[in-house]
Amino acid sequence: MLCSFSSSLVSSPLPCDNVNINNKKIINNHQMVFLRCAYPSSRTAPSSSSQKQQRHWKQGQYPGITEISRPKRAPIKNLKKKLDRKSDAKAWANTVTEALSDSIQKKQWSQALEVFEMLKQQPFYHPKEGTYMKLLVLLGRCGQPQHAHHLFDEMVEAGLEPTAQLYTALLAAYCRNNLIDHAFSTLNQMKILPGCQPDVFTYSTLLKACVDASRFELVETLYQEMDDRLISPNTVTQNVVLSGYGKAGMYDEMEKVLSSMLESTTCKPDVWTMNIILSVFGNKGQIDLMERWYEKFRSFGVEPETRTFNILIGAYGKKRMYDKMSSVMEYMRKVQFPWTTSTFNNVIEAFADAGDAKNMELTFNQMRTEDMRADTKTFCCLINGYANAGMFHKVISCVQLAGKFEIPENTSFYNSVISACAKADDLMEMERVYKRMKDVQCQPDSRTFSIMVEAYRKEGMNDKIYYLELEKQEMIANGSAKE
Repeated sequence: MLCSFSSSLVSSPLPCDNVNINNKKIINNHQMVFLRCAYPSSRTAPSSSSQKQQRHWKQGQYPGITEISRPKRAPIKNLKKKLDRKSDAKAWANTVTEALSDSIQKKQWSQALEVFEMLKQQPFYHPKEGTYMKLLVLLGRCGQPQHAHHLFDEMVEAGLEPTAQLYTALLAAYCRNNLIDHAFSTLNQMKILPGCQPDVFTYSTLLKACVDASRFELVETLYQEMDDRLISPNTVTQNVVLSGYGKAGMYDEMEKVLSSMLESTTCKPDVWTMNIILSVFGNKGQIDLMERWYEKFRSFGVEPETRTFNILIGAYGKKRMYDKMSSVMEYMRKVQFPWTTSTFNNVIEAFADAGDAKNMELTFNQMRTEDMRADTKTFCCLINGYANAGMFHKVISCVQLAGKFEIPENTSFYNSVISACAKADDLMEMERVYKRMKDVQCQPDSRTFSIMVEAYRKEGMNDKIYYLELEKQEMIANGSAKE
């Protein structure tokens, strides 16, 4: 419409007389043309001098003028295909992104890395800091510090600026796997980068690694460094150190930290402090001290939570004090504290340690009836319980059920299966499970080697022990096994 009206307004000589063509008389269109031009388009027409134009009439016909530079439009069907392709690509990206999130949630680190690699190859996908953070945390928790290191370097090479949070996640991956020297090296890198200075969370993570590894000589050094940097320890920091001292049986140091918290105005004891103290005495089997501290914290105004009751249940279960264990569970129902997976795990573990397969199975069935999701610890306890009861045929079905439920197979899971094989004197199956453990890159720890060495020693297989010790030292040197 626009081009039609604009071309009609271009000045050109019009015939004033009638013209004979093939002996036929044609009526003069002079007036009709000017009537049509009297109502131009309300839109602004482009200048005729700026357009490339061409005459396209034949001899004796009406002399119109048109443009030839108008771009061709794509056919509608081609546009539809293009939109469909974009829609399909977007749907694919959403599906794969959901798969990545699902793998992270299920702690399937190998699958998560594969999906992430697929996403990075797509031109429309740009990884963000949050994605790298989740993957680094996942790799650290799954015992894959080398993969975490590789992912961090890959992120820097891709041009994403590291932050203090990302460095702390990498440091935590080293700390979780007892690579203290690597963690301190990461801390030193942070201190020379202006935008990546360590904070209280960085030091809390490193302090936990030091106390867990019984490197208590480094604790005061880190406290001094925090003081020099004007970083005040918070309740989380103090709880970390308190827990480390408690697990090591350093009760005098633990009491000093607790006393400083009671006197402090900035980091008062909280329910986590309460849980740590109860766990220390509960795990040591010192039930009287555990109950006494429970009453003390209540007098301080600290209220218990679900985890507090789970700690009490676990402690009573280990001492086979089933009446008190049941009383705590009934009290939880009374005050409307929900039973959790940990609650059931503690009860299952209590029966598993006693080799009471019947009550263990009843508890597990009740757990499933209440739609409570089982986790890796649940199946570790079940496997240990069947092995203690001498029901090795049920160990196999239990492992198969864990696969059906997509339970993450971590170091503790493989240790339980290896231990069951050792108790059954099936060393060939034990070695097969150990090989699979290494094939799926699940990191062995000191308990793994301890179980296997004891099984070989029982059979007098000293050559096997020798080669296993060599393999252990090689893995520790390469950072692929815990000391």
